[in-house]
Amino acid sequence: MTRRAVARTLVYLSLIAATVVVLLPLAAVFLTSLKSEKEMAAGSGALALPDDLLNLHNYATAFQDGRMLAAFANTAIILLFAIGGTVLIGSMTAYAIDRFTFRFKKLVVALFLVAALVPGVTTQVATFQIVNSFGMFDSLWAPIVLYMGTDIVSIYIFLQFVRSIPTSLDEAARLDGAGAFTIYRKIIFPLLKPAVATVVIVKGITTYNDFYIPFLYMPSEDLGVISTSLFRFKGPFGAHWETISAGAVLVILPTLIVFLLLQRFIYNGFMKGATR
Repeated sequence: MTRRAVARTLVYLSLIAATVVVLLPLAAVFLTSLKSEKEMAAGSGALALPDDLLNLHNYATAFQDGRMLAAFANTAIILLFAIGGTVLIGSMTAYAIDRFTFRFKKLVVALFLVAALVPGVTTQVATFQIVNSFGMFDSLWAPIVLYMGTDIVSIYIFLQFVRSIPTSLDEAARLDGAGAFTIYRKIIFPLLKPAVATVVIVKGITTYNDFYIPFLYMPSEDLGVISTSLFRFKGPFGAHWETISAGAVLVILPTLIVFLLLQRFIYNGFMKGATR
């Protein structure tokens, strides 16, 4: 009993320490966003309480001067097409790999694995040339196409779920005259709801937080997304950390809310995919 109590105490202490490590930076950013320029100039500590806890001036400045509304709109468009395309391409690819027999099937699966292991940065020169040759540079289509075509992890998530669906359902549908696409649309895809939820959440958060691809392929200010718009605060607000912190909170808040509301779908989706 003593060993169990000690072990349990150590577990709780480690969890508390991890929570503090995660929450302290967020608390510092949030408190800084509520401070005035005079408070920051006076050397107010990062965790010191602001004089006015309802000071939203920095948020208004960040939202208006940082063109955050346009950034949210561009991000929403990219998310819509990228996530929809990823779900469609990933589920279809997983269905084809698991249900069809074709030449070099094992080689194709191996190439998917190799592609997942190759760092994306090493192929950026060739990727940039291809995107530019198709006339997609400095447009919303560049990140949309790249996000849809480079998500090998989503294919493997769908593949684990497709393998758990009995092939007897396919055979019964074929006896009724259903083709491959009909089987996918009416049988396979509806049974992939846990996988779809997992991919949508993980892909959405990854796309929302990505900075490299939008910064490289969409240099125009009119095409700024959440991450690049926040980065541009370093210019006119280079020394105004209160405004930069307000912009950071505006960027973090939607992701945090979505994750807290849907975290059980993330964990359940990964656990089901791993045990089936």
